Amino acid sequence: MPVRRLIVSAHNGVHARPVAELVRLAQSHGETVTLRTSDGTTVDLSSVLAVMDLGIASGDAVVLETAPSATAEAILDQLAEVLAPRE
Repeated sequence: MPVRRLIVSAHNGVHARPVAELVRLAQSHGETVTLRTSDGTTVDLSSVLAVMDLGIASGDAVVLETAPSATAEAILDQLAEVLAPRE
């Protein structure tokens, strides 16, 4: 199963705008994408409210995971860029 482990480096953490982008990207993938926090809470990235409820801050560790597919690695790369943008 394709996985990305990363530390959130988005300056303001994960607020409304990045969450909307995460959900949009995940839905465009056509497969379920999950986000897991360091405390083990896992949510489906198809729900804006579920992701917002996590209260992810800059510096938090998260894991993105999806089913194997031709586009899995690319979608995880795009999602990781939202959470940990390269400056």
